Amino acid sequence: MKNPFDNLDKTLEHRVRLQIMSVLIANEYADFNSLKEMLDITDGNLASNMKALEKEKYISVNKSFTDRKPLTKYKATEKGRTSFRKHLDALEEILKQQKK
Repeated sequence: MKNPFDNLDKTLEHRVRLQIMSVLIANEYADFNSLKEMLDITDGNLASNMKALEKEKYISVNKSFTDRKPLTKYKATEKGRTSFRKHLDALEEILKQQKK
């Protein structure tokens, strides 16, 4: 019998990354400052976790300027959405097995 913990996504096991993906799955996109405020984390913490998600191609990044200020928007990719769903399915399977 396969260990259900093996199905968890290593990238999404990190609390902040799971929170970021939760926000991006629930919304079309989110900008850097909104995510930082919503998750109550530092610029550096958010930036490093966004880089990890971008490296895995779980998110796409769109950089632009609004009134001469930089605006960075993030969006969950199809790969990110699929990985998130599989991670949640694995968690649900773990819970089901614990109830037996």
